Amino acid sequence: MRTADAVVIGAGIAGVSVAHQLAARRGMGDVVVVDPRPPLTLTSDKSTECYRNWWPHEPMVGLMNRSIDLLEEFHEESGGAFHLNRRGYLFVTADFVRLAVMQGQADIISSFGAGDARRHPGPVPYGDQPDGVDILDPSELARHFPYITPDAVGAVHVRRAGWFGAQQLGAWMLEEAERHGATRIVDEVVGIDVSGEKVTGVRLASGEAISAPVVVVAAGPMSRRVAAMAGLDLPLRSELHLKVAFRDHLGVIPREAPMVIWSDPQEIDWTDEEREALAEEGRDDLLGPMPIYCHGRPEGGQGSQWFLALWEYHGHVYDDPVYPLPDDPLYPEAVIRGLTRMIPGLSAYRDHLPEARVDGGYYTKTRENRPLVGPAGPDGLYLACAYSGFGVMVACGAADLVADHVTGAPLPDYAPTFLLSRYDDPEYQEEIDRLESGQL
Repeated sequence: MRTADAVVIGAGIAGVSVAHQLAARRGMGDVVVVDPRPPLTLTSDKSTECYRNWWPHEPMVGLMNRSIDLLEEFHEESGGAFHLNRRGYLFVTADFVRLAVMQGQADIISSFGAGDARRHPGPVPYGDQPDGVDILDPSELARHFPYITPDAVGAVHVRRAGWFGAQQLGAWMLEEAERHGATRIVDEVVGIDVSGEKVTGVRLASGEAISAPVVVVAAGPMSRRVAAMAGLDLPLRSELHLKVAFRDHLGVIPREAPMVIWSDPQEIDWTDEEREALAEEGRDDLLGPMPIYCHGRPEGGQGSQWFLALWEYHGHVYDDPVYPLPDDPLYPEAVIRGLTRMIPGLSAYRDHLPEARVDGGYYTKTRENRPLVGPAGPDGLYLACAYSGFGVMVACGAADLVADHVTGAPLPDYAPTFLLSRYDDPEYQEEIDRLESGQL
């Protein structure tokens, strides 16, 4: 029987990050990553590859700040291998009431350690900032972002935010982990062995068994099924989220734009004929009020014309993910129409849609949209899952936290928030429905 110091189940960004932490940064000699698929291919490669420290709960701000610290450290260490930028997230609204709410949220989240809240015009000129948030009035918004609709009454620009090449990050971390002794097995875990309330290893579909005192469940959308092998019933659900990349060949959106987010509900301005056709197709989901947070960002370098956009209006939730993904042939047009409310220049594509490519994946998440990170169930079993739509941004920080638990290192103050045992607290159970998800 093969032996290992730790087995990591899953070679997505969650599992690769844990392997990197244990092998490359904590000196664990024999870490084995098991996955039947190529690394970073099930959900990780469907990511929008963004990050932010802007969350409505203090523990999430703390965890994300730690994760971003590590991203910046790894970007330096790798020689810029994954092209980390800090363009920010620009939340835009045409509603004065909504703007007031956003300003209040900015002050609260700032107090959680996300950085200062700056108002413009004001004593501090608008410009590059390492963190915090800039609150822009209409004149400042129009001056710095002239492509945004003149209907906007203001915006909140989150600064410790941006995007990077998640595939490149994952490949670099996996290479570093393997350089420090980690190995990868292309196989499927079909059993987690437990003896006397302690994990003893895993069994593989090939018939092989691996003896190990530490097993980490980092299986993304499959985590619920995998954890059940150790007797755990994880409170997870999987939401379908599509994304569309379209070629902005007219150059409507500047390549240096931040992530732009329309923060108001809206109705798509279909013509009467289009409404009639949609009704006949049974697409009532596109005919009434649509949700907030239609958003997108430039994709690629200065020579690229691609723009990546998302708008979650489907509401498809599954106990276990369904493959192949359900299709929506109207998604590109619906998203571009939604973005046009914020960026009027996109109306140039109304009659002739640009080239578009749709893919997507699942946000496997807890009810309150907080991850599961740390020990659970039998001794030696650890969770690194429920990363929802924030997997690439939280992976480094969550892996760091898992490694703290595994090695007995001092834990940060936010650590208890992400344990599975939080659901044993009746007060927490009552609080769940009042928690904001922070999801876009």
